[in-house]
Amino acid sequence: MSARMAALLVSGLLAASSPAQEVAAAESAPVVAQAGNPGPVVDLDAVVVSGVQPGPGLWRVSKGDHVLYILGTQSPLPRDITWRADEVRQVLGEAGAVLGSPGVTIGADIGFFRGLTLMPSALKAMKNPDGATLDEVLPADLYQRWNVLRQRYLGRDRSVEKKRPLIAVYELYRAALEHNGLRQGGVVGPVIDQVLKPRGLKRTPTVLDLKIDDPRAALADLRKEGLGVRDLECFSGTLDVIEHDLPRIAARANAWATGDLEALRNMPGVQDQVDTCLSAWTATDVARKNGLVDVEPRIRATWLAAADKALQEQAVSFALLPIDSLLDDGAYLAQLRQRGYRVVAPDADDGQDETGGENPVDEKAGVATRPASP
Repeated sequence: MSARMAALLVSGLLAASSPAQEVAAAESAPVVAQAGNPGPVVDLDAVVVSGVQPGPGLWRVSKGDHVLYILGTQSPLPRDITWRADEVRQVLGEAGAVLGSPGVTIGADIGFFRGLTLMPSALKAMKNPDGATLDEVLPADLYQRWNVLRQRYLGRDRSVEKKRPLIAVYELYRAALEHNGLRQGGVVGPVIDQVLKPRGLKRTPTVLDLKIDDPRAALADLRKEGLGVRDLECFSGTLDVIEHDLPRIAARANAWATGDLEALRNMPGVQDQVDTCLSAWTATDVARKNGLVDVEPRIRATWLAAADKALQEQAVSFALLPIDSLLDDGAYLAQLRQRGYRVVAPDADDGQDETGGENPVDEKAGVATRPASP
């Protein structure tokens, strides 16, 4: 889960009056760093790669002669790369099922015209309560940091000043990425769609579908929600990223583009701050009242159920997961192995014996090293 996930969960609630909004975790999640001391803003001193790049290899999950190939996705990525997706295209051409990214949809069972009547309320809920501006709701030192970065990356547009901090800081983050030659999305999805369309095959959705029974009441409650401690921690941590961590983000983007899994493994994780940003949303009264809690494990369970079904029914299937979920051998791969599947990383030693016994785990790689059945 990410700061963007948290912000879009809020946005999903705001948009509950319109068709359900998918919040995909795989190709769009920003990196959020641990909080640090403010200092001079650091633009990229690393070169962002461009041109044709191979991307990472595929993880294989198998039982018997059924194989699920998983691509680890990363965001942001270098803006000017072309992905040489030969291996992925080959698998997609054979796959009987293609699983979309894990994520969540937040919607409401209401008619289209009623949805239109709720849109003004949704737009109001994106703003701070009582029409306050960011300089009125943020501590002075935090606002000063924000204002410097806003002028740098958003220019003279001050409309963002009336938006809620989580939404405003995400807009700033996107602008900073673009300024530094990075982009969110637009690399993996088009390749998948290009292969699947001639086959008449659609992606199997794996998102958790959450419904809001009374969107008008939820919007009214959200408009009353003030700024909490966790909001400030998420806001400040995201400013830290923009001020100091763009070179590291660029290095991660380059590592994905060039298929350097070892470099990705050796880069520090960001889960603590990610959880802080998510909790800024899930800790609200609005989220609790509408059942929008324990979202992450429910997202994971939904994806795993779809993976189980694909592996049981299809000889070859394909799926997407955030690459960090694959590299840290977290709940996704661990639970697949608990279900009796063999899991092998793209850079595992293919010369290892795969006969009998349990599926061993390479402690350095954090993934199973025994090759899957062909």
